[in-house]
Amino acid sequence: MSGLGVAFVLASYAPDTPAGMERATAALAHGLRGLGHRALVITARPQQRADKNVIELYSLAVRFPCDDLSLRRAIDRSARAIRAEITGILDRHRIDIVVYVDALWGFGRAMADHPARKVLAVHVIGHPEDLAPALADAEAVIAPSASVLTEAAAWGHMTEDWQVVPNGLLHEAVGGTTEMRDRLRLHGPLRILARPAENKGVLDLLETMPHGLSRPVDVVMPAAPFDIDPGVQQSIITRCTLAARPPIRLSTRPLPWDQAPGWLSRAAVVIVPSRAETFGLVAAEAMSGGTPVVARDVDNLPALIGSGTQAGGITVDHAADSAELWQAALALLEDRLTYLSTSRAAYYSSRDFRPTSIAEHFMKAVW
Repeated sequence: MSGLGVAFVLASYAPDTPAGMERATAALAHGLRGLGHRALVITARPQQRADKNVIELYSLAVRFPCDDLSLRRAIDRSARAIRAEITGILDRHRIDIVVYVDALWGFGRAMADHPARKVLAVHVIGHPEDLAPALADAEAVIAPSASVLTEAAAWGHMTEDWQVVPNGLLHEAVGGTTEMRDRLRLHGPLRILARPAENKGVLDLLETMPHGLSRPVDVVMPAAPFDIDPGVQQSIITRCTLAARPPIRLSTRPLPWDQAPGWLSRAAVVIVPSRAETFGLVAAEAMSGGTPVVARDVDNLPALIGSGTQAGGITVDHAADSAELWQAALALLEDRLTYLSTSRAAYYSSRDFRPTSIAEHFMKAVW
């Protein structure tokens, strides 16, 4: 197959954005370039530095951070201009496939009238007001996991032709030695990386931390450029700050994308306290460095983490309270043999998410 032009449309995209859709988009674009294709991202966010592969869209009048309702109204006000500007970009860059990376945030509700193949990426089901017009115009639909298809079918959507294309890992950590893992098991920190959203479960986790815990608990929780409603993220950050008693160390500074996997790899265990996770990119990034993951068995996390001797972590019941996550993490640290075998399984299972492998999967799914 000769090199094709692929464009991704995502209003909130910028390098190092602390959010999964942005990281997954960057990883897929990187993988496509590795296969000899041309890949660019169209975004409405002002960029801090010039990048020939990132094109700014000027016809959308919003300020970031932005909430869903404000974005929806802005798109509707300027839909004709947005479609025209996207069409011009697709023409100039000779684009063959255009991926709208969400029904709302990826402008799926306002797809351009252009001969490029229209692909809708459904990372989350979202609001029917956005998804219905996006599905009506899409020529192909992809989702990061089978759990998204299950949820969509439960909402009455016909998913027989949808394709699963997992998220890829833009950066991987270097797997550590057994000696390093032993040191981390005995003395390393527990780490949590999540954006401030209710379904990420961080506040409950901090409030149920066991008394007498002697090792550090590092929490990085930077705000994303999008919000369900104005002020929600800041409210969660404030409540988490109040709940963060020693040895918790809470930071709201974003981790650059190329540093996040290494930071996660230097944890004894990474806890993913989410109550909803359509893929689980933080878990996959942690596993890439051999760090075991503890999470609830919600959405895609059980499939991602695995089970039995191939498990890259521990999953507790989806209805479990956060105290059980702490208990599972501490129990794993007490069992050296299980810990080391889990670490090895985590590392090897993450190899499936290398960018070029995911890009190959994507091309088979949409072209």
